[in-house]
Amino acid sequence: MNTSAYFKNHVLIAVLVVTIGLYSFTFFQAKPWNVPDSFAKKTNPVKSDGESLQTGKELWAKHCQSCHGKKGAGDGTKAGELETEMADFAKDVVQKQSDGSLFYKIIEGRDEMPTFKKKVPDESDTWSLVNYIRTLKAK
Repeated sequence: MNTSAYFKNHVLIAVLVVTIGLYSFTFFQAKPWNVPDSFAKKTNPVKSDGESLQTGKELWAKHCQSCHGKKGAGDGTKAGELETEMADFAKDVVQKQSDGSLFYKIIEGRDEMPTFKKKVPDESDTWSLVNYIRTLKAK
């Protein structure tokens, strides 16, 4: 094989590797989780007090911790079994979301995240869970 053909083959392979890499990067990126404005603009009617936070903590331990982890870092015992990458709830990407957006995501679910409409049927309990999620922010 001459030098020119050798060079062309290596360039072709490099382009192919880069193309596959870029495709897989965009393919496996988390898709946006769009929240309807009617929910995103909702305000939390439950005061973030000791009772609410205790309720939220208990619900977190029962329903969320196995995937999201004890402190919301996405390192729960079941997280490794999932295809979905868990967000770190301490980070701004979660903490900057409105309470209504978090509420919506909890009740509706998506993909591997189940809906909690029936598991947590009392809306005030779901709002307490939102209050508890706020305590997971980075310090």
